[in-house]
Amino acid sequence: MATEDLISTLSERFNTNGLTIQRKYTYPGKNPLDELEYEKRSCIIAEPNGKVVFQLKDIEVPKSWTQLATDIIASKYFRKAGVPGTGNEVSARQTVTRIARSIALAGQSMGYFSSAENAESFQAELTHMLITQKGAFNSPVWFNCGLYHEYGIQGTGGNWCWDFETSQVIQTTSAYIRPQCSACFIQSIRDDLGSIFDLVKSEARRFTYGAGTGPNFTA
Repeated sequence: MATEDLISTLSERFNTNGLTIQRKYTYPGKNPLDELEYEKRSCIIAEPNGKVVFQLKDIEVPKSWTQLATDIIASKYFRKAGVPGTGNEVSARQTVTRIARSIALAGQSMGYFSSAENAESFQAELTHMLITQKGAFNSPVWFNCGLYHEYGIQGTGGNWCWDFETSQVIQTTSAYIRPQCSACFIQSIRDDLGSIFDLVKSEARRFTYGAGTGPNFTA
């Protein structure tokens, strides 16, 4: 289902008054990303013996960012494959846009906002907070959110999500249409071999998409 069709379908199911978003950092008609100065940098991460373990050149970040912040977003959070045109993300603006816009579109489709203008205000405020480092999400959001909606990247299935049509939990066929954005999981385990192997498989899925998980041995 195309993104526009998904928004239309969900909007019909979630008919609420919605939120009104008052702007604090941004202004209508102005892209908050355009209010910063940017520069090209390189990210080079090496072991103590000098061996380079990661390198990405000519990436764009705000001038106000430290080199540590540059290294983190480049090495950890930039999407490294499947990005149209560039192959991988090359700018902090790309990463912030895919997250903020995808969350705003999802909120709008589910009726969280009272109008399209309020959804735009939410996206602008979130964009400003992320690019200026006033706030930051956990790692799975940076890893997964927006990869399908911005770039069409689907990934493999196997995770679980809520189906709004049937009001049931279902297994996904694509990892990024309904991305894993939670960071921490506690999973149950029984004292039998099948349960132990199920836990290993489930933990592997959580780790694959950037989350942490641990078993509850008291269950």
